[in-house]
Amino acid sequence: MSIRTLLILVIAIPALLLGGAIAFGFKIPIPEWGRDYVLSFLIDSESQQIELPAIAGPEEEDRPLVVIDAGHGGRDPGSVSGGVNEKDVVLAVSLALREALLESGGVRVAMTREDDRIVALGDRPEIARQLGADLFISIHADSAGEASEVAGASIYTLSNEASSEAAARFAARENNADRVNGIEIEGQSEEVSAILVELSQARTQDDAAEFASLIAREGEGKLRFHPSARRSAALAVLRAPDVPAVLFESGFVTNEADRARLTTEAGRAQYAEVLSQAIRVYFARRSET
Repeated sequence: MSIRTLLILVIAIPALLLGGAIAFGFKIPIPEWGRDYVLSFLIDSESQQIELPAIAGPEEEDRPLVVIDAGHGGRDPGSVSGGVNEKDVVLAVSLALREALLESGGVRVAMTREDDRIVALGDRPEIARQLGADLFISIHADSAGEASEVAGASIYTLSNEASSEAAARFAARENNADRVNGIEIEGQSEEVSAILVELSQARTQDDAAEFASLIAREGEGKLRFHPSARRSAALAVLRAPDVPAVLFESGFVTNEADRARLTTEAGRAQYAEVLSQAIRVYFARRSET
């Protein structure tokens, strides 16, 4: 039997059976939503509508906007050690940072999550983009497994190679957008659009590197940093091409001293003071240029 004949039979036989059943009055059971045999599929988050969080702080829209991203959440606990879940301590640090910024005034603040919920990884930087944020900081805590002596905070920015790859992907996806980081890309060819977005990303990375250096400077003598505190990596949460972004690893939940700092109000206040001061200096420098 030829392949063509086999394909015809595969298509024709079910059609004939269905037609016969209908003709003789037989009822065909139809799957109902919620049944076990109804399959559901995950859809790319980029195609879904993102629920944007509220913005707190001054009402003037010309005031700088910071989006604080508390890592993990919901069914994703992150690193776990000594009865401490990363998702809980980084949310507490993020809330402390928000309060410190609002108390000092002059800065608007939004959070990707304010409670124990999961936020899709791709939605986190996209929230910052859609809100028109001027700065994005994702707060995490690390784990060193059995190496409990490993301690200290570290600051990640996007690696140069990952930055170029992200710019190319963004240009392909957003080729019809009006502008990115003030650069017109609408109506350009894919090649020109990719180049323009990569230029934008390079400027954004310079700003992110400056902010990372400010965190290290403001934290000197106040926070314990890992010996290799400044790092770069291909982290998806940092790939927005027009929002300067850093990922702040606040410490190791596997280290007793770091864990104590992360789980006490006084310890979290130290993080909030350092980060809020770095943010204020960063925006002060922007206002001078």
